[in-house]
Amino acid sequence: MTTLPTTGSLLLPAILLSPVLAMLMIVFIPKEERKLIRIVAAVGTFVAMALSLYAFFAYNRSLGGMQFTLTIPWVPDIGVNLAFGVDGLSLPMLLLTNLIGFSSIYASWNMEKRTKEFFVLLLILITGVMGTFIARDLFIFFLFYEIVVIPIYIMVIIWGSTKRVTKEYAGMKLTIYLLIGSAFLLVALIALYLAAARNGNPTFMFDQLAARQELYSPSFQKVAFGLMLFGFGSLISMFPFHSWSPDGYAGAPTAVSMIHAGVLKKIGGYGLIRLGVYVLPIGARYWAPVIAVLAIGNVLYAAFIALAQKDLKYVVGYSSVSHMGYVLIAIAALNPTAMNGAVAMMFAHGVMSALFFSMIGFIYEKTHTRNIPDLGGLAHQMPRLAIGFMIAGLASLGLPGTVNFIAEFTIFMGTIKVLPVQAILGIAGIIFTAVYTLRVIANVLFGPRRPEWDHLKDIRGPELIPLVILGFVIFSVGIFPNILMGLIDTGVVSSGLTKVLETVSQAKIGGLF
Repeated sequence: MTTLPTTGSLLLPAILLSPVLAMLMIVFIPKEERKLIRIVAAVGTFVAMALSLYAFFAYNRSLGGMQFTLTIPWVPDIGVNLAFGVDGLSLPMLLLTNLIGFSSIYASWNMEKRTKEFFVLLLILITGVMGTFIARDLFIFFLFYEIVVIPIYIMVIIWGSTKRVTKEYAGMKLTIYLLIGSAFLLVALIALYLAAARNGNPTFMFDQLAARQELYSPSFQKVAFGLMLFGFGSLISMFPFHSWSPDGYAGAPTAVSMIHAGVLKKIGGYGLIRLGVYVLPIGARYWAPVIAVLAIGNVLYAAFIALAQKDLKYVVGYSSVSHMGYVLIAIAALNPTAMNGAVAMMFAHGVMSALFFSMIGFIYEKTHTRNIPDLGGLAHQMPRLAIGFMIAGLASLGLPGTVNFIAEFTIFMGTIKVLPVQAILGIAGIIFTAVYTLRVIANVLFGPRRPEWDHLKDIRGPELIPLVILGFVIFSVGIFPNILMGLIDTGVVSSGLTKVLETVSQAKIGGLF
């Protein structure tokens, strides 16, 4: 007997289908109707954002666990289910996706080149990212992950712009890295599925895979987690598999840079926690020292490289690589406090980087340059843009009162006892972040008025939407952190992750085989 889905269980499909329906409507709109195309895209993403906000505040924190769930058998013979649900780990990522997705529409409001195709691909991209965070089935998770790759490549080579390398090179490099990472990930997922199916009950469901620990030998966990680490690590731009990321940012159009830095990278961190640590805890502990060392490469190496950049997008691109190092340090610490900080950092960095890239996009659109020495004194001509740029910059360096400060503080609190050297080096990385961020703010926004920019018009109307929405989130969550941290803590505890971390901390790991 099939149980009909409840009203709550239809919420996540409604969120997922909102941009899909908007995309289908745009397909039938004449390409000359650019304004109507933009409006339909904005409405579709607004509905998804509004429903995500409802889910965020309607989630029962005292109950915890997966909520708004829906499970429909899809391919029963091999255990594939169309299964959706969110908890304290995935719900912040779902909200982040739709906050940035809605803002990205307005960051691209003036798009004139092949507007119809642009917004169709953008909505597909948003849907794919969203699906990875609400999927409870491993097969569905990977399916949505693969949906993301192709739109990014097309959007970079058609609408991208970069000076250092060609947009074709940037798009191909990005795609190759993602596909190579997904190939290793696919091997790990198949191996995990086959190992879990040895009891004669095949499944791809996350919770059922995690419950079958007795079927995964320590050597299997170490190999499988290593494959996942390469796959998800490439996506989160873990050192030294990071070089695609800054080039990809620089070559991508503004909206893609926002989604890429804001949420696409977070699939890597989310996957390492949800699949790696939760399902393969012995493997996670075995590889944790490696992750901790490589994470310092992210934090310090990328920060040093950012200091030398003259292209605004490359500064923020390497900054993003550096910030992902904090997430990796937290994952390597393998304790609940650090995990809370890792999820919070992914949310905080997503909002901050999306705001940064939207402001850089407006600067490039109006000045036709991202070269820092060519700019200067823009606060005279564009004070509202300067406010958005400064909010993103101050959040990047972890200013108290911003959501980034809460995330970084929680990470260091969780890692200082477990990984003291990495924690101290990570704190030192904040100094370099402050140096390159303040340098960029000073050289781009302040200084004497430059007459060659007097013709520039400040952001206004729809262009203000990214600043208003993302800026509000940065400060509101920074001032009232329990809005986010309470939910994340519920997810870590109710998902069973806390118990897993306590168990694995006492386990004897040994060698690989």
